Amino acid sequence: MSSSCTMKKPIYSFWLIEIIAALLIFLFVYAGISKLQEQAGFRAVISHSPLIGSIAIVLSWLLPSIELLTAILILIPSTRYWGFLASIILMTIFTGYIGYMILFAKHLPCSCGGVLKQLSWNQHLKFNMFFVALSIAGLWLYRKNRLFIAINPGTAEASRGRQA
Repeated sequence: MSSSCTMKKPIYSFWLIEIIAALLIFLFVYAGISKLQEQAGFRAVISHSPLIGSIAIVLSWLLPSIELLTAILILIPSTRYWGFLASIILMTIFTGYIGYMILFAKHLPCSCGGVLKQLSWNQHLKFNMFFVALSIAGLWLYRKNRLFIAINPGTAEASRGRQA
């Protein structure tokens, strides 16, 4: 394959990365702000959790802070890689926690904020699994996009990629 053919290849994933980033930013800002707005209630609910109840005071501040930091990392183009990685880690931890609670806890306290309180535990598990997959896809597409730009620095997509 000639280099001119490679250079004409559009970065098909550019807008997809932006859409994934926007969805994750919305999720983490919404979740973080909801937890901070309902901080006392959030702390009270997680204090009854068999896994994290003993550190509820710390987690009630730490989790929303990490969620907001993750949103900021995804928002800033130069730190987006780390934001996608943080998103994968956070969503995997949250998904594992929900899975554990479904399997082993008799009482299932819901510590989610806002609209997410309306989901059943099984729905929440599926929701989280979707966002784990979305985070993985975002990281994969972001890395693939960066590799294309590195190989083809003179393309229009490369200049668009440097702006993003």
